[in-house]
Amino acid sequence: MVTKITPRVEQVRVFDGNRACAYGVLLCKPDLVSCVPITPMTPMVEAIWQYVADGRLNSELVAADGEINALSYCIGASSAGARTFIGTASQGLGYMFEAYLKTAGNRLPVVMALSTRENAAPDGVVSSHQDFVTVRDAGWIQIVCEGVQEILDTMIMAYRLAEDPEILLPVNVCFDGYYLSYLTERVELPYQEDVDAFLAPLAQYDRPKLCLEDPLTVPTNTREELFAEWRHKHVVAQQKTKKKLEDIEKEFQEAFGRSYDGQIEEYRTDDAEIVMVSMGSQTGAIKDVVDSRREKGEKIGVIRIRLFRPYPRERLLAALKGKKAVGVVDRNVMFGWQSGVNFFEIKAAIQDLPENIPVTGFIVGIGGTDCSLEMVERAVDITQLAAEGKPHQEITWLNIE
Repeated sequence: MVTKITPRVEQVRVFDGNRACAYGVLLCKPDLVSCVPITPMTPMVEAIWQYVADGRLNSELVAADGEINALSYCIGASSAGARTFIGTASQGLGYMFEAYLKTAGNRLPVVMALSTRENAAPDGVVSSHQDFVTVRDAGWIQIVCEGVQEILDTMIMAYRLAEDPEILLPVNVCFDGYYLSYLTERVELPYQEDVDAFLAPLAQYDRPKLCLEDPLTVPTNTREELFAEWRHKHVVAQQKTKKKLEDIEKEFQEAFGRSYDGQIEEYRTDDAEIVMVSMGSQTGAIKDVVDSRREKGEKIGVIRIRLFRPYPRERLLAALKGKKAVGVVDRNVMFGWQSGVNFFEIKAAIQDLPENIPVTGFIVGIGGTDCSLEMVERAVDITQLAAEGKPHQEITWLNIE
């Protein structure tokens, strides 16, 4: 069902990423908000609580004593049919991991904001993608934002996606801690009635939930013959996310005039011979380098991975077909392969292409360090060596090598 909304001039504010996320929560009207403040998303929680104190948001607030309990409150409320929100980062995500698994396994449409941060140890309250890539195979949907406006918009789309009857899965809205959580940008604010209309189709669905009149049990010890069926349905629903996100985003663009290209964003890739692949806020620096190289006549483009789970394999294969080389810039480490996660994923995906496309990997931004233009230039140079069939290093740690 497509909701028809007449686009109109929106309100303009200057928000940082945390405030944009909080405003997105306000617009979506969750029944319950459960959070334990943790750097760098504490201001987000403070903003949401202020909305409730001011009477602008009618939500039950839970100040839990720990992250596992915070998410457990969401599990209980969502099981009863409530719309829920939670935010966390890094060690908070690790602390709630048992509940994180149960949320996905029980097919509960909880929306969680992740202001991404390094995991310990060594300890460092600094930006990274390590926290959310560590839990990538727990069954959640994970969407990664590049800018502040995208954070707000993705919060709205996340509820349409999570609560869709064909999906019914929890969603992580991920954005770089510090680089986006505290970054201030111009943000267009949708009107409440327009967001209500965009989310209105969800009201016609009555998802399974706990109620006194029709008792049921949330899965505990599942019979062996049903376990595989349960898992398979989970996998099928998660794969449906790919097309569903594209459809929801088209509707969002029609309603609000903004789009983020669904699963992946392609930037100047049509005639590109070399493509750099990235995820998150660092993509802006890579786009700047691509623009500079384009002025020199070099055919280079960028792909930004927006939907990280489920992985956008089909879109990536279509975008990378016929390219001479691919450079993958990761802000994380995949232990066991000595690479970043996206490098591993893309190496696996392009095996289905007839061409033998060389893939180079770059690890950058570990421990909150910058992804500078000079580092990106170096990554492009190494990827060009791969395209020309010349000797090159497969994995480069740009901050230390």
